[in-house]
Amino acid sequence: MATQDQNTAPATPAEKGLPDTAAATKQAAPAPRVDRSASFSSTRIPTDVDAAGTTTIAEGVVAKVAGIAAREVAGVYALGGGGARAFGAIRDVINATDLAQGVKVEVGETQAAADLTIVVEYPAPIQDVANNVRAAVAGAITRLVGLEVVEVNVEVNDVHVPGQDNNQDGEESRVS
Repeated sequence: MATQDQNTAPATPAEKGLPDTAAATKQAAPAPRVDRSASFSSTRIPTDVDAAGTTTIAEGVVAKVAGIAAREVAGVYALGGGGARAFGAIRDVINATDLAQGVKVEVGETQAAADLTIVVEYPAPIQDVANNVRAAVAGAITRLVGLEVVEVNVEVNDVHVPGQDNNQDGEESRVS
């Protein structure tokens, strides 16, 4: 049987069987707000990489990544066929650019395939531009999305000749 000295400090509320109101108020106090967006860095990646769950990446995301990568290749004037480019011009006017224009993708669990329709700027070598688009798109999908790219098909739909967009010769159109 334990005895208590007369000279010791009084027992804590828990030792006396009473509720600890100080501890309860400490737990209820709100934590200070932390602005994580300003201090975000890659060092805050969780260490539990074996956590359960799945990640699903929409085809639109992969198509947008492919479209951005293709537009960055030297010699690519535009993406998409004639009709898609016409609608794209209207979307550009209202600031609703479709970055996936001219891109079709198929996405599986671990693999992706992409089909692109491009317009090449004259006098860029068409085969070189197509190969560079293929490499850029495959690299971007692998690096950013994490999917294995099984194929990238490039269809060259047109060649853009600078100066032909505007009727600079002053000739009248033959059709009205």
